[in-house]
Amino acid sequence: MTTTPASRLTASRLTAAAGVCAAVAGALYVGVQINHPPADLDHITGADVLAREIAKMTMAAFAILGFTGMLVRNRHKLGTFGAVSYVMVVTGYFALFANQVIVATVLPTLTKTDPDYVQNYLDGALGNTPAGDIGAVQTLFLVTGIGYSIGGLLFGIALFRAGILARWASALFAAGTVSALTLAVLPQSFNRPAAVPVGIALMGLGYSLWRNRTETSTSVPAATEGVAAPSVGSHEPAGR
Repeated sequence: MTTTPASRLTASRLTAAAGVCAAVAGALYVGVQINHPPADLDHITGADVLAREIAKMTMAAFAILGFTGMLVRNRHKLGTFGAVSYVMVVTGYFALFANQVIVATVLPTLTKTDPDYVQNYLDGALGNTPAGDIGAVQTLFLVTGIGYSIGGLLFGIALFRAGILARWASALFAAGTVSALTLAVLPQSFNRPAAVPVGIALMGLGYSLWRNRTETSTSVPAATEGVAAPSVGSHEPAGR
């Protein structure tokens, strides 16, 4: 199938947009960690937490768009392993988005009627063991953890192996996401700094995707099939 200049331009613009989305997601992820208030009843109803949760929702949505652009840009080299890891990491970020919606819109209304549940929810969201029953929402945390950590690890490895985007960013993304599994046994003070490497990795991957947006496949277009090759003695180039 022959690609036209218009289709290549459209693909380039979409890839560039996905790169910008990934970079913005990374910047938001780093930014919301700065002076983040504790996850407790005293802060959950504040305007500061609401603004940060909205920023996290935007981060998750932009990250998904960025991951999609990375998959499309690298689809031939990522293969089945890359596609499966993409589904895992995107599922994790969808679950992360859902969690931020709940924290921003549902929990503040429950602080007066069921404060124990709110605190148990917040504890579970941070990877700790809730003191009480939080119901089916525990499944949401499980999906988030597997998709974010394991999916992020595998997708980072797939990007590293493909070698089209910056390998340092791919490796940092893999290491940063899987390190989240250790937060359950670390003090809460480690929670915010641990997210920074992932944000930096997203910015690096996004910039790399944007920078490489105009690279095209080196395969020979179908329209050139059947064209006679130059003679052995010719000094003309064989094609580019």
